[in-house]
Amino acid sequence: MSSKNTAIGIDVGGTGIKGGLVDLDSGELVSDRVKLPTPEGGKPDDIVQTTKKIVDQLAAEDPDAPVGVCFPAIVSHGVTLSAANVSKKWIDLHAEDLFEKALGRDIHFVNDADAAGYAESRFGAAKDKSGLVIMTTLGTGIGSALIYDGVLIPNAELGHLEIDGADAESKAAYSAKEREDLSWEKWAKRLQKYYSTLEFLFTPDLFIVGGGVSKNYKDFLPLLDLKTEIVPAVHRNNAGILGAAALAVRGDR
Repeated sequence: MSSKNTAIGIDVGGTGIKGGLVDLDSGELVSDRVKLPTPEGGKPDDIVQTTKKIVDQLAAEDPDAPVGVCFPAIVSHGVTLSAANVSKKWIDLHAEDLFEKALGRDIHFVNDADAAGYAESRFGAAKDKSGLVIMTTLGTGIGSALIYDGVLIPNAELGHLEIDGADAESKAAYSAKEREDLSWEKWAKRLQKYYSTLEFLFTPDLFIVGGGVSKNYKDFLPLLDLKTEIVPAVHRNNAGILGAAALAVRGDR
């Protein structure tokens, strides 16, 4: 297999760390998807060692494949400035250096929502789409990614926009629907306010909605009244893996 068209993508999450070898022409996994539980407590050294096990297994199939790692944190120049569902020891940590030292190779290190958004722009709902694409993931919070003409603009934290005096994600994330037992219609009213605000601020060309709830998109997307086209994500479970792998080669920072 020619390594120039493949890369390893690793998606670090609060409950699991998963990875795969990705064909960068098709956006398909060309290996089994490897998944291990995130070590309890989510401490840096423990997560890095678990990641190394996955990378070593995948690198056996393609030793020269570049590696991309996506992570649930704001990532600036390889430093994790926040920590979601992992140890607070990640905050202000030179995480990219930590991974590279343990893995014995260079990596591309990126926020998880950014990786998912990039996957959609390369291989999914925004493939070949020009202009500004905004990806939002509706889950425990609201993750977001901005892609302009195929280039990732990193670390957009649009879930923390203040709307009616509150963090948007505290009202409009899927967790709010579950917590308050909202009907699709009531939740959609909150989403309407959120996406209308994004529309006003950014005038995007496309919205993509990801997160587990996106599989139920027919229950809520048709309830929204927006000028901007809004579509469900194509790659849900594997989006982080695909995006991290693609960025390992593209090298957008």
